[in-house]
Amino acid sequence: MDVKIAASWKIMLRNEFEKPYFQKLANFVKEEYKNHTIYPPARQIFSAFEHCDFEKTRVVIIGQDPYHGPNQGNGLCFSVNDGIRKPPSLQNIFKELESDLGKSIPESGNLERWADQGVLLLNATLTVRANSPGSHQNKGWEQFTDTVIQQVSANKDNVVFILWGAYAQNKGQIIDGTKHLILKSAHPSPFAAHRGFFGSQPFSKTNAYLKSKGLKEIDF
Repeated sequence: MDVKIAASWKIMLRNEFEKPYFQKLANFVKEEYKNHTIYPPARQIFSAFEHCDFEKTRVVIIGQDPYHGPNQGNGLCFSVNDGIRKPPSLQNIFKELESDLGKSIPESGNLERWADQGVLLLNATLTVRANSPGSHQNKGWEQFTDTVIQQVSANKDNVVFILWGAYAQNKGQIIDGTKHLILKSAHPSPFAAHRGFFGSQPFSKTNAYLKSKGLKEIDF
Protein backbone atom coordinates (compact mmCIF):
# COMPACT_ATOMS: atom_id res chain seq x y z
CA MET A 1 0.00 0.00 0.00
CA ASP A 2 1.53 3.32 -1.07
CA VAL A 3 1.18 5.55 1.97
CA LYS A 4 1.37 9.25 1.05
CA ILE A 5 1.12 11.22 4.27
CA ALA A 6 2.75 14.24 5.86
CA ALA A 7 6.23 13.62 7.26
CA SER A 8 5.15 14.22 10.85
CA TRP A 9 2.48 11.48 10.55
CA LYS A 10 5.05 9.08 9.09
CA ILE A 11 7.20 9.53 12.19
CA MET A 12 4.21 9.16 14.51
CA LEU A 13 2.82 6.05 12.80
CA ARG A 14 5.91 4.30 11.44
CA ASN A 15 5.66 1.44 13.93
CA GLU A 16 1.98 0.96 13.12
CA PHE A 17 2.66 0.38 9.42
CA GLU A 18 5.01 -2.49 10.30
CA LYS A 19 2.63 -4.38 12.60
CA PRO A 20 1.23 -7.73 11.37
CA TYR A 21 -2.38 -6.53 11.43
CA PHE A 22 -1.54 -3.59 9.14
CA GLN A 23 0.36 -5.82 6.73
CA LYS A 24 -2.68 -8.11 6.60
CA LEU A 25 -4.95 -5.08 6.07
CA ALA A 26 -2.70 -3.76 3.30
CA ASN A 27 -2.85 -7.10 1.48
CA PHE A 28 -6.65 -7.20 1.80
CA VAL A 29 -7.01 -3.66 0.44
CA LYS A 30 -4.68 -4.36 -2.50
CA GLU A 31 -6.73 -7.40 -3.48
CA GLU A 32 -9.95 -5.42 -3.16
CA TYR A 33 -8.69 -2.68 -5.48
CA LYS A 34 -7.57 -5.34 -7.94
CA ASN A 35 -10.87 -7.21 -8.01
CA HIS A 36 -13.57 -4.63 -7.21
CA THR A 37 -14.41 -0.96 -7.50
CA ILE A 38 -13.20 0.60 -4.26
CA TYR A 39 -13.53 4.15 -2.94
CA PRO A 40 -11.85 6.50 -2.54
CA PRO A 41 -9.29 6.20 -5.35
CA ALA A 42 -6.18 4.46 -3.99
CA ARG A 43 -4.08 7.62 -4.14
CA GLN A 44 -6.55 9.34 -1.77
CA ILE A 45 -6.86 6.67 0.94
CA PHE A 46 -4.67 8.71 3.27
CA SER A 47 -5.77 12.19 2.16
CA ALA A 48 -6.68 13.16 5.72
CA PHE A 49 -3.03 12.71 6.73
CA GLU A 50 -1.70 14.35 3.59
CA HIS A 51 -3.70 17.57 3.98
CA CYS A 52 -3.59 17.85 7.77
CA ASP A 53 -0.11 17.69 9.25
CA PHE A 54 0.10 16.17 12.74
CA GLU A 55 1.82 19.27 14.07
CA LYS A 56 -0.96 21.52 12.76
CA THR A 57 -3.90 19.37 13.88
CA ARG A 58 -6.25 21.48 16.01
CA VAL A 59 -9.59 19.77 15.34
CA VAL A 60 -10.54 16.13 14.72
CA ILE A 61 -13.89 15.21 13.13
CA ILE A 62 -14.61 11.48 13.12
CA GLY A 63 -16.70 9.79 10.45
CA GLN A 64 -17.46 6.12 9.84
CA ASP A 65 -17.14 4.94 6.20
CA PRO A 66 -16.11 6.72 3.01
CA TYR A 67 -18.91 7.53 0.57
CA HIS A 68 -19.55 4.49 -1.63
CA GLY A 69 -20.85 6.19 -4.81
CA PRO A 70 -18.92 7.17 -7.97
CA ASN A 71 -16.64 10.23 -7.69
CA GLN A 72 -17.97 11.16 -4.25
CA GLY A 73 -15.32 10.57 -1.64
CA ASN A 74 -11.84 12.09 -1.57
CA GLY A 75 -10.44 10.51 1.57
CA LEU A 76 -11.75 13.17 3.96
CA CYS A 77 -14.79 12.29 6.10
CA PHE A 78 -18.05 13.96 5.01
CA SER A 79 -16.24 15.60 2.07
CA VAL A 80 -17.00 15.17 -1.64
CA ASN A 81 -15.11 16.22 -4.75
CA ASP A 82 -15.75 19.55 -6.43
CA GLY A 83 -18.80 19.45 -8.69
CA ILE A 84 -20.40 16.47 -6.90
CA ARG A 85 -23.85 16.87 -5.35
CA LYS A 86 -23.62 17.21 -1.58
CA PRO A 87 -24.88 14.12 0.28
CA PRO A 88 -27.64 14.76 2.87
CA SER A 89 -25.32 14.67 5.91
CA LEU A 90 -23.03 17.25 4.35
CA GLN A 91 -25.99 19.43 3.41
CA ASN A 92 -27.02 19.38 7.06
CA ILE A 93 -23.47 20.19 8.21
CA PHE A 94 -23.54 23.26 5.99
CA LYS A 95 -27.02 24.23 7.25
CA GLU A 96 -25.69 24.15 10.80
CA LEU A 97 -22.62 26.12 9.71
CA GLU A 98 -24.91 28.77 8.23
CA SER A 99 -27.05 28.88 11.38
CA ASP A 100 -24.08 28.81 13.76
CA LEU A 101 -21.68 31.25 12.10
CA GLY A 102 -23.94 33.08 9.66
CA LYS A 103 -21.89 31.81 6.72
CA SER A 104 -23.51 31.21 3.37
CA ILE A 105 -23.59 27.57 2.29
CA PRO A 106 -20.50 26.78 0.17
CA GLU A 107 -21.01 25.81 -3.46
CA SER A 108 -18.54 22.94 -3.21
CA GLY A 109 -18.72 20.08 -0.72
CA ASN A 110 -14.96 19.64 -0.84
CA LEU A 111 -13.62 20.07 2.70
CA GLU A 112 -9.94 20.16 1.76
CA ARG A 113 -9.84 23.79 2.84
CA TRP A 114 -10.77 22.70 6.37
CA ALA A 115 -8.14 19.97 6.35
CA ASP A 116 -5.46 22.37 5.14
CA GLN A 117 -6.13 24.52 8.22
CA GLY A 118 -5.61 21.69 10.70
CA VAL A 119 -8.93 19.82 10.75
CA LEU A 120 -8.26 16.07 10.65
CA LEU A 121 -11.27 14.65 8.78
CA LEU A 122 -10.89 11.03 9.83
CA ASN A 123 -13.09 8.13 8.79
CA ALA A 124 -12.80 5.14 11.11
CA THR A 125 -12.63 2.93 8.00
CA LEU A 126 -10.57 4.39 5.15
CA THR A 127 -11.86 2.31 2.23
CA VAL A 128 -15.15 0.81 1.06
CA ARG A 129 -16.44 -1.33 -1.79
CA ALA A 130 -18.69 0.47 -4.29
CA ASN A 131 -22.37 0.48 -3.28
CA SER A 132 -21.59 -1.65 -0.22
CA PRO A 133 -21.42 0.46 2.96
CA GLY A 134 -19.52 -1.16 5.80
CA SER A 135 -17.84 -3.67 3.50
CA HIS A 136 -14.34 -2.87 4.79
CA GLN A 137 -15.21 -2.68 8.46
CA ASN A 138 -13.50 -5.05 10.90
CA LYS A 139 -10.54 -5.63 8.58
CA GLY A 140 -8.03 -3.63 10.60
CA TRP A 141 -8.79 -0.03 9.71
CA GLU A 142 -10.46 0.64 13.06
CA GLN A 143 -7.35 -0.47 14.94
CA PHE A 144 -5.26 1.87 12.83
CA THR A 145 -7.55 4.90 13.19
CA ASP A 146 -8.04 4.29 16.92
CA THR A 147 -4.25 4.49 17.21
CA VAL A 148 -4.32 7.78 15.32
CA ILE A 149 -6.90 9.19 17.76
CA GLN A 150 -4.89 7.95 20.74
CA GLN A 151 -1.68 9.49 19.37
CA VAL A 152 -3.36 12.87 18.91
CA SER A 153 -4.89 12.65 22.38
CA ALA A 154 -1.64 11.65 24.07
CA ASN A 155 0.84 13.83 22.20
CA LYS A 156 -1.05 17.08 21.72
CA ASP A 157 -2.92 19.54 23.94
CA ASN A 158 -6.09 21.57 23.40
CA VAL A 159 -7.46 19.71 20.39
CA VAL A 160 -11.21 19.84 19.67
CA PHE A 161 -12.70 16.40 18.97
CA ILE A 162 -16.10 16.62 17.23
CA LEU A 163 -18.08 13.40 17.66
CA TRP A 164 -21.32 13.25 15.69
CA GLY A 165 -23.52 10.23 16.40
CA ALA A 166 -23.13 7.13 18.54
CA TYR A 167 -20.40 5.52 16.44
CA ALA A 168 -18.08 8.51 16.74
CA GLN A 169 -19.01 9.08 20.37
CA ASN A 170 -17.76 5.60 21.25
CA LYS A 171 -14.31 6.88 20.31
CA GLY A 172 -14.57 9.35 23.17
CA GLN A 173 -13.39 6.61 25.50
CA ILE A 174 -9.86 6.82 24.06
CA ILE A 175 -9.64 10.64 24.21
CA ASP A 176 -8.28 12.44 27.27
CA GLY A 177 -11.08 14.85 28.13
CA THR A 178 -8.93 16.60 30.75
CA LYS A 179 -6.74 18.28 28.13
CA HIS A 180 -8.96 18.37 25.04
CA LEU A 181 -12.46 19.61 24.24
CA ILE A 182 -14.89 16.85 23.25
CA LEU A 183 -18.05 18.04 21.48
CA LYS A 184 -20.79 15.43 21.12
CA SER A 185 -24.13 15.65 19.34
CA ALA A 186 -26.50 13.66 17.15
CA HIS A 187 -25.29 12.68 13.69
CA PRO A 188 -25.96 15.14 10.84
CA SER A 189 -27.76 12.50 8.76
CA PRO A 190 -31.43 13.25 7.95
CA PHE A 191 -32.44 10.43 10.31
CA ALA A 192 -30.84 12.07 13.34
CA ALA A 193 -30.08 15.75 12.66
CA HIS A 194 -33.30 17.01 14.28
CA ARG A 195 -32.50 15.07 17.46
CA GLY A 196 -29.72 17.36 18.58
CA PHE A 197 -27.38 18.09 15.70
CA PHE A 198 -29.18 21.21 14.57
CA GLY A 199 -28.50 23.92 17.11
CA SER A 200 -25.46 22.20 18.61
CA GLN A 201 -23.16 25.02 17.38
CA PRO A 202 -20.01 22.92 16.94
CA PHE A 203 -18.24 25.51 14.80
CA SER A 204 -18.60 28.50 17.13
CA LYS A 205 -17.80 26.32 20.16
CA THR A 206 -14.67 25.04 18.43
CA ASN A 207 -13.41 28.51 17.63
CA ALA A 208 -14.26 29.90 21.07
CA TYR A 209 -12.20 27.11 22.63
CA LEU A 210 -9.25 27.55 20.27
CA LYS A 211 -9.29 31.30 20.86
CA SER A 212 -9.36 30.78 24.64
CA LYS A 213 -6.18 28.68 24.31
CA GLY A 214 -4.41 31.28 22.17
CA LEU A 215 -4.73 29.13 19.06
CA LYS A 216 -5.75 30.23 15.58
CA GLU A 217 -9.43 29.77 14.78
CA ILE A 218 -10.65 27.70 11.83
CA ASP A 219 -12.21 29.50 8.87
CA PHE A 220 -14.97 26.95 8.37
